[in-house]
Amino acid sequence: MAKAKTYYFCQECGYQSSSWLGRCPECGKFGTFVEEVVKVESGKRRVESAVGGSEPKRLQDVVYSETRRIETHCGEFDRVLGGGIVPGSLLLLGGEPGIGKSTLLLQTALAIHDRKLLYVSGEESEQQIKMRADRLFPSLERRGAESEAALYVVSETVTQRIFEHIEAVQPDLLIVDSIQTITTAEVESPAGSVSQIRQCTSEFQHYAKSTGVPVLLIGHITKDGTLAGPKVMEHIVDAVLQFEGDRNYGYRILRALKNRFGSTAEIGIFEMQGNGLREVPNPSEFLLGQRDETLSGAAVAATLEGARPMFIEVQSLVSSAVYGTPQRNSNGFDMRRLSMLLAVLEKRCGFKLGAKDVFLNIAGGLRVSDPAIDLAVACAILSSNVDIPLPPRYCFAAELGLSGEVRPVSRVEQRVAEASRLGFEKIFISKYNAKELDRKRYNLEIIPVSLIEEAFRALFA
Repeated sequence: MAKAKTYYFCQECGYQSSSWLGRCPECGKFGTFVEEVVKVESGKRRVESAVGGSEPKRLQDVVYSETRRIETHCGEFDRVLGGGIVPGSLLLLGGEPGIGKSTLLLQTALAIHDRKLLYVSGEESEQQIKMRADRLFPSLERRGAESEAALYVVSETVTQRIFEHIEAVQPDLLIVDSIQTITTAEVESPAGSVSQIRQCTSEFQHYAKSTGVPVLLIGHITKDGTLAGPKVMEHIVDAVLQFEGDRNYGYRILRALKNRFGSTAEIGIFEMQGNGLREVPNPSEFLLGQRDETLSGAAVAATLEGARPMFIEVQSLVSSAVYGTPQRNSNGFDMRRLSMLLAVLEKRCGFKLGAKDVFLNIAGGLRVSDPAIDLAVACAILSSNVDIPLPPRYCFAAELGLSGEVRPVSRVEQRVAEASRLGFEKIFISKYNAKELDRKRYNLEIIPVSLIEEAFRALFA
């Protein structure tokens, strides 16, 4: 028999306590404990392993076989995953409401023609899913008509019923939308509570590891931008994907915050259209296609996201502070690093920026953390300060140090090769990177600089 007992769970990390606590001893957060009723099994329970019978083996005796990934037929999605979906993996996709999480996974499911899929929705009915599928894939009726491959949909929120549907369909891939709406009979708490999310995630993990069927979970996020639920949920899954973007722009970016089967440096870029998400295989031309070549304060930076070079536009505005206290504002760039670069420019170049407002924006609503855009940020600020536009066919790829030195960046060959392919005339890099390059291979002029003063004289002499 099972009896109910009251516990208190931390909403941040999932720490369990028998009484309410003001401060969580595990994560140190205040006011995060909530009361939940949990059904506790009495007597002995049969312990099952998620991966079958376990037996210690010598590392030399472990046989490793190369696993063939499931291709999603979406190049940007496969890029972020590391080449496709690994069988038996548990993936978690998070993002803001309405950003396109369900659209992305439903569109991916419709693109996989050679496998049987089950789409479980706890938020929408079968009719709503069918309406969206018809908009994304008009020729849906012909899909799977002559083969066993098909997409099955069901609206269900209880895990015991979901596993009954799984037993009947025997899918090759399972999609659950979303984990916050799913409940299990093992726990008496409401849907979305810490114990429900943790227990349901564990059940799907057991299913994925024991059967080899990959499971894709959609998760909600909090107002702070973090995934809702206990932190242990992110530890359980094999990959955590973040789908983000600005509602005022059509771009959507897919990032891997955690990936046990690939790199976390890769990103996938999509454009939201009326008939779904469209891949953007060449983001540089997409982001630089609407540049105004006559205005000051704009510079092009050669950044690197994973293995793919990407060129972005850095926009800056420097003006006199009319309210007494100078303002500093940055969109898509680290505010603390911007303050550091402004101090370097004032100290090394002699510009009195301390009494001026400085605004910085990365065009397209992107967030960039690559230090190779430091030189482009500095040149955009100097261009706006002297009100002289930079040549539109110039780009920059270097990091700035506190003493004003231009530092080298990694994989500069790829950046220069991409700049040459896109038709840029000059690229400013560190002189230490220039020693590694064969300049005859590229159809552009490579300008090596060692100090920020040299770059300023070369641009605004």
